[in-house]
Amino acid sequence: MSVQAFEDLIQGPLAVFVQLSKKIGGDVSTQAALVHSAFQAELQFIKYASEHSSPNDGDKQKLLQPTSSKIQEIQTLREKNRGSQYFNHLSAISESIPALGWVAVSPAPAPYVKESNDTGQFYTNRVLKEWKEKDKTHVEWARTWVQLLTDLQAYVKQYHTTGLVWAKGGAKPAGGPPPPPPCGLPPMDDLNIAPADPDATNRNALFAEINRGADITKGLKKVSADMQTHKNPNMRVSGPAPAVIGSSSGSTAPKPVVEKPPVFARDGKKWLIENQKNNTSLVVDGAEMNNVVYIFKCINSTITVKNKINSIVMDSCKKSSIVFDSLVSSAEFINCQSVQMQVLGKVPTITADKTDGCQIYLSQSSLDTEIVTSKSSEVNVMVPKADGDYSEYPIPEQFKTTIGPKGLNTIIVEATG
Repeated sequence: MSVQAFEDLIQGPLAVFVQLSKKIGGDVSTQAALVHSAFQAELQFIKYASEHSSPNDGDKQKLLQPTSSKIQEIQTLREKNRGSQYFNHLSAISESIPALGWVAVSPAPAPYVKESNDTGQFYTNRVLKEWKEKDKTHVEWARTWVQLLTDLQAYVKQYHTTGLVWAKGGAKPAGGPPPPPPCGLPPMDDLNIAPADPDATNRNALFAEINRGADITKGLKKVSADMQTHKNPNMRVSGPAPAVIGSSSGSTAPKPVVEKPPVFARDGKKWLIENQKNNTSLVVDGAEMNNVVYIFKCINSTITVKNKINSIVMDSCKKSSIVFDSLVSSAEFINCQSVQMQVLGKVPTITADKTDGCQIYLSQSSLDTEIVTSKSSEVNVMVPKADGDYSEYPIPEQFKTTIGPKGLNTIIVEATG
């Protein structure tokens, strides 16, 4: 029943998602084909578990290899297409596809799926916002993906409540990978799968970490907050590289980190500023109203944007600042640490996601701006006063929730002392 229910997920909501992705086309269709392959690989793993007793950790890693490789390909596709017009689509899948790692989680894998789904919804919400008035296909695409992971969570909760169920009286594990998909399943060639990234096997972060931590955390009752990656973005952005498992050369040593060269370039309507360090004189001049500035992994740098443009995104930056005139849409901070922004004109919306330390300097024209924060801390808003000075207001971080007759009631908890 467990195997049949997972096949129903593939033939039902996943099939709809793949069809919608093909309709959108481009990178979205390519990524959806990889998603389909990842689900197929996991189906073979579940089938194997239904017929065999639980193997040792070494054999289990080999069995997980096909799924983890596809997950890495999905995430690599997103990293290689940061300039894509469908970057939010790619990010939504890349951020939430680790949900398939529930097979290596115990004793509560269903909440793990939900957490992955919640992480991806930051980007699916952006897809909904961007396309709701332009193309309903994208809206349906986003909702279908969220529903697919919701259905996956329900499946895990029903059939694998405390962890993946292995056959108690099954055959002794052989240690090899599961058999190839049966002929009744769609051939992979028909899904237009992109060629595998040659570095994919060397970027097995997800399952290497999951499998490595299985014995380490065995017997512990609780993981402390400082060990949880969703509460510590720095662990994902600049933490040590995970151990390499199953590389083609047989070596277990990770590849040396190659520092990428700085980028300051214009690609059509998008200005790309990446990997800049200790550069305080970066100026975007001559941008047009429909242009977007994307700033990625800059450290101790300052960017000035002249003229009114569409939007600004600062992603995975540290100790950096952005000064701009006016925006049509929004200024966004994602996975940043110790950053500042100053608007000289008007900005309708400011968002901060997984950002620790953000100083927001507003102008008199931007006092009606909307500020949205998620999983962020130390976000302060500087409001100008008549004498030219600023009043500082911290964004609340603590909340208290109580249960009442009409459901939950949440209020802000003021910090004291």
